[in-house]
Amino acid sequence: MVVLIAWEAGFRIFDWGWKFPSVVQTAQAFYDGFVHGQLLEATFQSIRRLLTAFVIAISVGVTLGFLFARYRILDDTLGFLVVALQTVPSIAWLPFAIIWFGMNDFSVIFITTLGATWTMAMSSRTGIMNIPPLYLKAAKTMGTGNGFGMFYQVMVPAAFPHMITGVRVAWAFAWRALVSGELIAKGVGLGQLLQDGRSLSDTALMLCVVIIIAVLGTISDHFCFKRLEDTILVRYGLAENKK
Repeated sequence: MVVLIAWEAGFRIFDWGWKFPSVVQTAQAFYDGFVHGQLLEATFQSIRRLLTAFVIAISVGVTLGFLFARYRILDDTLGFLVVALQTVPSIAWLPFAIIWFGMNDFSVIFITTLGATWTMAMSSRTGIMNIPPLYLKAAKTMGTGNGFGMFYQVMVPAAFPHMITGVRVAWAFAWRALVSGELIAKGVGLGQLLQDGRSLSDTALMLCVVIIIAVLGTISDHFCFKRLEDTILVRYGLAENKK
């Protein structure tokens, strides 16, 4: 409440005008956006693209991480390339995506996937390489073998404490890539709504989009990834149960 009062007072005292909205203007923009469905539709479409890209990124990233950890030649070649690609902002690939797929959902999903895949790959690699060799020897003794059974029954659970950190970082990177892509590509989404607000000099609408992104990111991290991380750490004896 104090923040809202200070915000409204600052708007009136310093006469921010159209440069930054007041509390009342922002609340009105939220009301209009939800009543007319504009904000709801944009949020739904963005989450749909984000989840699609994130599932792909997790699948590809974990697979690459496993390959890098198990095969030295791939780690020294393709792994080195992934490290290089990780330093390139995913938005830099948007012009290529537009040429390949057009200004549509595929382009946005493509760069969003890139934004999360490389981080997930390196995190999975680190997690798998830090698995105590005793775990693998014990699994072989019990008949797990060296194939897919070893991967999903032993390696993934043992590497999960490391991998969950990569998941949280990849989620944040995916959000950034998504909004960046939607700012340019066509289609309904929070990024496009942010661009529309800029074109109309509607700072209240722009701030609504920023708040929605921040709230969704915080809720998903705290109630999903953070709780999953705490559960995994307690299960493997790396943290105490706080309950």
